[in-house]
Amino acid sequence: MLTTRYVTGAPNWIDVGTPDIEGARSFYGGLFGWRFQPGGPETGGYGLFQLDGRTVAGGMQTTEEQGPPSWTVYFQTPDADATAKAAEQAHGSVLVQPMDVLDMGRMAILADKAGVGFGLWQPGTNKGLDVVQDPGSLCWLELYTTDVPAAAGFYHATLGLETFALDFYGGTYTTFSPAAAGEDAMFGGVVDKADDPAEAEGPAYWLPYFEVTDTDATAAKAQELGGTVRMPATDLPDVGRIAKLTDPYGARFAVIKSAPAQS
Repeated sequence: MLTTRYVTGAPNWIDVGTPDIEGARSFYGGLFGWRFQPGGPETGGYGLFQLDGRTVAGGMQTTEEQGPPSWTVYFQTPDADATAKAAEQAHGSVLVQPMDVLDMGRMAILADKAGVGFGLWQPGTNKGLDVVQDPGSLCWLELYTTDVPAAAGFYHATLGLETFALDFYGGTYTTFSPAAAGEDAMFGGVVDKADDPAEAEGPAYWLPYFEVTDTDATAAKAQELGGTVRMPATDLPDVGRIAKLTDPYGARFAVIKSAPAQS
């Protein structure tokens, strides 16, 4: 389960890069009720999305040279430089070298063996997102890739992540947990993109899920606000009702009304 009790290897931050931060502000505000708090000049335009005063994500305006509009997930590390080296040794790459972000922390942007981008966050004064799991906040992650065993090996070598195989609708669903945290700490899954019709033709990537109170209404609202429904609302028994969306600029994300926890 994703929590704000961040440990090494756990997702502790997420942000969106967009060609129109004001448009993204309007879209996510209308969809989730987020308010955008722009940073000062020293942040380079980076700002925080907040819900009821609690930070749920970051965001900034990006250029075409910085890549397509997308969400990026960051994983906690006690040493961003050492983790970046571990990624290279595991046949990944460093896209943005480790650097300090004022006194808030130290970050880097990496890519795994399949070229999937992700971030590192070594906390300083900013320990991570203020809230997860609540409606309007991050609640799950999925890595869509071309080689599940290779991805599992890479993230284990780089971040210490452990995998657990779950029986899922007659098949196997592989989940990620931080090192030594156990199966109850799973925060995401890894899926062969060829097995998912909604993902088969697209690139490998990390997909964030946000909790909502009504999946159908959220998908309809996303369309009303200029977004796209990539996969309509669908029930997954004992999991929840999910939909896959994009914002008006093409950044992909999913929403879920989670099923009640089973006793």
